[in-house]
Amino acid sequence: MSYETKAAAPAALPRAAHVAVPEGEEGQRLDNWLLRHLKGVPRSRVYRLLRKGEVRVNGKRAKPEYRVAAGDDVRLPPVRVASPDEPRRVPDRLIEAVEAAVVHQDPEVLVIAKPAGLAVHGGSGLAFGVIEALRASRPDESLELAHRLDRDTSGLLLVARTRAALRTLHALLREGKVEKRYLALVQGPWNLGKKVIDAPLATGARRAGTRHVRVEAEGKAADSTFEPVDFFGSRATLMEVRLGTGRTHQIRVHAAHAGHPVAGDDKYGDREYNAEMAGLGLNRLFLHAQSLSFEWPSGKTFAVSQPLPEELARVLEALAATRRRTRSRSRRR
Repeated sequence: MSYETKAAAPAALPRAAHVAVPEGEEGQRLDNWLLRHLKGVPRSRVYRLLRKGEVRVNGKRAKPEYRVAAGDDVRLPPVRVASPDEPRRVPDRLIEAVEAAVVHQDPEVLVIAKPAGLAVHGGSGLAFGVIEALRASRPDESLELAHRLDRDTSGLLLVARTRAALRTLHALLREGKVEKRYLALVQGPWNLGKKVIDAPLATGARRAGTRHVRVEAEGKAADSTFEPVDFFGSRATLMEVRLGTGRTHQIRVHAAHAGHPVAGDDKYGDREYNAEMAGLGLNRLFLHAQSLSFEWPSGKTFAVSQPLPEELARVLEALAATRRRTRSRSRRR
């Protein structure tokens, strides 16, 4: 899914201007009225102007939901809009999508239920990701990613709101004191029981211009604990995976190394199997960061969880229906 847009760039206002609301425009919300009169200015910037009191109605601060009246005197501050040759601003729809995905916030952290397909940061040909959108939305905060998720993985992402929180979280992650649990659907019947895979991973290889991680003795230490949650006959197994380390593509590579690649994985998985699963509605990687928990130095426990996205839950429902039909046929024989 692409969140990038290219907006027209009108000339900047040379100085503050006062505009009288004309008849026919009364009754509109102030924020919507401003967006029409400051064309090309990002929505996030408009809200910032309102928060800081740079927009005034009849000489007073006004909230976004204020309904303008005909004849209202609206002060429009000088606003500089980037030209087409300057770096593009974070698109409003990306900011809105990321803000809508916030599932927890407190003075120390934000937790985002990141959708699959959305990068956590810009780079590798992508202009923007979660962190750029949050910084655009919350310009007065010092926001940093505490850890990362693959673009194709959905689920919980921790963002530190203070430098102190970031240092603490990084220390907890280094010491293995943050428990991260994932749900993954893997190919075939998993007959290994609860299994710790501690194969070291090397990240330097490239295939078709993209990073390709592989198991190598000289790689960095990596361990993942796989435990079956539900079996779907010979087709698939739903696994809970706990990470001891957080290497790039770790679960995906370890699952493939065990002979059970993650369903929908177009990098390390089985193409024919992925096509079969697409017939059940799986059009993405079946990997979801389900829960995060740790203990702050104060002794306070932090824990948050997020259910499977609907598109993944529907795949499990389809597999369960197939399993029921298979069992029913077996009983009739």
